[in-house]
Amino acid sequence: MGVQRNDWSLQRKGQIDQDRHAERVREAIRQNLGSIVSNESIILADGRKRVKVPIRSLDEYKFRFDHRKRKHVAQGDGNTSVGDVVAREPQQSQGTGRGGRRAGDQPGTEYFEAEVDVDEIARLVFEDLHLPNLQEKARREIPSRETRFTEIRRTGIMSNLDKRRSLVENIRRQARETGRAHLGPFRPEDLRYRTWEEQHAFESNAVVIAMMDVSGSMGEFKKYVARSFYFWMVRFLRTRYDNVDIVFISHHTEAKEVTEEQFFTQGESGGTVVSSAYRLALDIIAARYPTRDWNVYPFHFSDGDNYYSDNDEAVKLADELASTCNLFGYGEIGDEEGPSYRRTTGALLSIFGDRLRHTDRFAGVRIDDRADVYPALKHFFRKRGIDTD
Repeated sequence: MGVQRNDWSLQRKGQIDQDRHAERVREAIRQNLGSIVSNESIILADGRKRVKVPIRSLDEYKFRFDHRKRKHVAQGDGNTSVGDVVAREPQQSQGTGRGGRRAGDQPGTEYFEAEVDVDEIARLVFEDLHLPNLQEKARREIPSRETRFTEIRRTGIMSNLDKRRSLVENIRRQARETGRAHLGPFRPEDLRYRTWEEQHAFESNAVVIAMMDVSGSMGEFKKYVARSFYFWMVRFLRTRYDNVDIVFISHHTEAKEVTEEQFFTQGESGGTVVSSAYRLALDIIAARYPTRDWNVYPFHFSDGDNYYSDNDEAVKLADELASTCNLFGYGEIGDEEGPSYRRTTGALLSIFGDRLRHTDRFAGVRIDDRADVYPALKHFFRKRGIDTD
């Protein structure tokens, strides 16, 4: 008796390679979310569903020559033993040119542009984010949706075909008809389709108050970083929750409530009085979003400069926000020089850190680079305390 076994994976080699490539791209995106989140092509996508993201290419296995010992593949007298170093990275050429270096003679790292769905990036960014300290309030009006495949049916669309169950049904039918369990030609009655349902849960009311410094000291880099954070914050809230209110406040020496479009396009000018934004936020909360009925989340991004005589008032109002709201988040954006540059006086983050240490409802971050936007999102929107999400 002969036994024959067909390797069905050979019939799907192209699809297997495509799936593997897609998984490697997703893994590369997951490992580089910090730089991808702040990528200008995504922030300025203007509603496009797919964008190009630079991803480092994967090195293929190959032999590399030892340029120091000049021992190459299939050459030499064989006088090598276990533990011998067979290759070292060649040193870059040193010189006395500008910056103390000549032009290097080694190849660079290759990158390619992968076309990625923005929704796929958003899914990876948002998978661990939550509204922190979300509490049960008197009114429950925020519906959240989750789609789950819960049933198997005999009819449906081909994109929802359950291949494994269809194979099982085909083998069962062949066993009934021929008395031998084997795979045969498919019939419509063999096919099984997955179906889904949307599960709705009603959560407590929530409002997020987005405040941004638009004074003259907020240059292009600082403004871009602040808008990058709020871009992803707004997208996260509208993706994860069906009905979270978002209030936009911009300020210099005076604060005003603005539309979303104005918030993301307004230029910078004037001095800085931070307390004006906090006072307006508290007025809006008292008038429209009382904390007995709403979960309130004020966030503020600034460069840390403030009119010196306003610091005490700013701290007082920040303390009130932290005491009455679920979480008060403050992000301070450094100069483009990077983390080696630090202010020694006048930075609000250090003042808030000293004066608001008594409450766990305050969270502060320092951003010195575009790649710091993603860690800031994770820091502000991680689970804390009570969470009914």
